[in-house]
Amino acid sequence: MAEPLATELAPALRNLVTTDQAWHYRVVPLEQDAEGMVLGTDRTSETLRTELEVILGRTVRLQTLEPTTVDRALSTHYRRTGQRNRRIDLSARTAEHVLHDLVHEARELGSSDIHIEVYDGTARVRIRIDGLLVERYQYARADHPGLVNRVKVQAGLDISEKRLPQDGRMVLDREGRRTDIRVSVLPTLHGEKVVLRLLGQDAGHLRVEGLGMDERQLADYQDGIRRPHGIVLISGPTGSGKTTTLYATLKQLNEVRRNIVTVEDPIEYTLEGINQVQLRESIGLGFAQALRTFLRQDPDVIMLGEIRDGETAQMAIRAALTGHLVLSTIHTNSAWGTVSRLVDMGVPPFLIAGTLNTSVAQRLVRLLCPHCKRTEPWDVALAGRLKVTDALEEHAVAVGCGECHFTGYKGRRAVYEVVQLDGELADLLRSGVHDATDALHARGIRTLASSATELLRARLTSLDEVHSLLSAS
Repeated sequence: MAEPLATELAPALRNLVTTDQAWHYRVVPLEQDAEGMVLGTDRTSETLRTELEVILGRTVRLQTLEPTTVDRALSTHYRRTGQRNRRIDLSARTAEHVLHDLVHEARELGSSDIHIEVYDGTARVRIRIDGLLVERYQYARADHPGLVNRVKVQAGLDISEKRLPQDGRMVLDREGRRTDIRVSVLPTLHGEKVVLRLLGQDAGHLRVEGLGMDERQLADYQDGIRRPHGIVLISGPTGSGKTTTLYATLKQLNEVRRNIVTVEDPIEYTLEGINQVQLRESIGLGFAQALRTFLRQDPDVIMLGEIRDGETAQMAIRAALTGHLVLSTIHTNSAWGTVSRLVDMGVPPFLIAGTLNTSVAQRLVRLLCPHCKRTEPWDVALAGRLKVTDALEEHAVAVGCGECHFTGYKGRRAVYEVVQLDGELADLLRSGVHDATDALHARGIRTLASSATELLRARLTSLDEVHSLLSAS
């Protein structure tokens, strides 16, 4: 007989037992018929069956389920106070207190974003943990406007405007801990959705040595950022940890003898001794415009939050040619793919060859929850379709439990690909050769795929998590 679905349970089945009954007896309805009902549980016994028949007034048949399956089903279908999906009673607390509590909880859980959403019959709060959204609270739809207005007041937004998107910032201080928050309000079908991005973090704990690079990658990267001029580029998709790598680098370079200036959108960490500028394109302060001004500020190190267009790329090249170390991010799929991206932006290959010190590609890989992960035999048919040098005997898969909010994952680790531009690679660029696969392989450059394979082999992550990095395509 099939186990209960984690995401769907018919109301007719769900209503066979109350929430209190489901949690007290750890039962989940699986079936009902003319003879009675089937309840799934991890505590099957004749005494339990008899007691349930007396309480429910129907014939009960019990089916044994795994404890993790029961936990997931109860948390999904029978939400109650004290579980991961709790209901907020805004009538008993002010919206200001609820807002402060939400931000404090998100901080404690290491969350980066809070989503406050409203639908036809209810409203909810989700937070992003390890890159995945997890529902934490539900509350009455009627209480939603009050919470949104509290956010708007704190962020200096117009509470009377409910038809247009609005963006702002606010600062909350609780127990001496300051939290800088970027606010985005979006009108939706049933009301306004609010997303709070938690910023203002202290970068004191960041270290280049603790980012996750292996010994050779760290040595190559350190060599690149120690050079007095040139460009160091970090590539990867949104949410891959590029900003964290940049801030750890800035922290290492932050010395009294260096003048370091940055332009960012947004400023995610605060660094004492570094001149940080918030991007404001609405008034004409973009990356290229800020960079022009920076060059008149006698900088030693310049950090651009992102190279988005040809103008910014050209300005970054010019800054590197005139004796500055430029750090920035760019959206490419691999470390060497940065070269093609810069060429597409209109930067001549000979200028790239003369200024690019180091190119880094990175991804954040979710780690399996150690409390609930399980191992399965490796499917040998996968070896031919994935970049795995040798077949594994077993690999770990995600399950889900209360410790990981039923996601199956807990924590993340960065994987890197670091390419240091040497004379031979520079000559390839000048000659117009943009595909350096063979040259990189000959140097033993560790790719993102090989780094991901090591995590898979160590059973620290799942095949689902690293499949995109290992696909042969």
